[in-house]
Amino acid sequence: MVKIGIIGGSGLDDPKLLQGAISTDAETPYGKPSSRLSVGKIGGVDVVTVSRHGKKHQLNPTQVNYRANISALKKIGATHILATTACGSLREEIGRGDFVIIDQFIDFTKHRINTFHDSFEKETVHAAMATPFDEGLRKILYDTAVELGLTTHNGGTMITIEGPRFSTRAESNMFRMWGADVINMSVATEAALAKEAGIPYAAIAMSTDYDCWKFDEAPVSWEDILEVFNQNADNVVQIIKNAVVKIK
Repeated sequence: MVKIGIIGGSGLDDPKLLQGAISTDAETPYGKPSSRLSVGKIGGVDVVTVSRHGKKHQLNPTQVNYRANISALKKIGATHILATTACGSLREEIGRGDFVIIDQFIDFTKHRINTFHDSFEKETVHAAMATPFDEGLRKILYDTAVELGLTTHNGGTMITIEGPRFSTRAESNMFRMWGADVINMSVATEAALAKEAGIPYAAIAMSTDYDCWKFDEAPVSWEDILEVFNQNADNVVQIIKNAVVKIK
């Protein structure tokens, strides 16, 4: 039986998103998730959501308990995970408000616990990560976004930085030379943990800015990100609502 876990923020904690929604606490071996879980249905499909940064966006990217979030979704029976995230564009062709269905990541975080296996005392585990995002879910997300008439890029490499600070211009240009297309502060950690947990995972990244590599653009600010994300929050919700019912 399909049950879709959704990790995100703006728009996805709208009580109108889920039919028959109830809120429930969750406990995991790694502590509590970022928020209470909301459990309900979308188009007859069982769905459970968690707010990555907390209901009031009170958790900075390093403070997010990624292990508890993924563990809580697995414990409640999530068979698939869809995530949404704002991101900065490292490519001219990825404009503000565009969506990217990412297919690779580069992990540039420094202080995260990105594994469930703190010790190899019981078993040795090295998760295969060549294809970190589920191809079936990626196709559904891309096709759905295109059907909705949204400018969407099929594939792209996300570099995840620690945060909460933004990049220096030197870092931004280095990431471009490395082949990264977009940048954020969360997805690599989630994708790695979901892979270890054996849950198919895919992410919708919405470009909100050009980081700071473009000299003809003002460097990214939190206010700029919020403005673009809020303008497109309804589009994110529509992608999710239309994609969920296609997952088998």
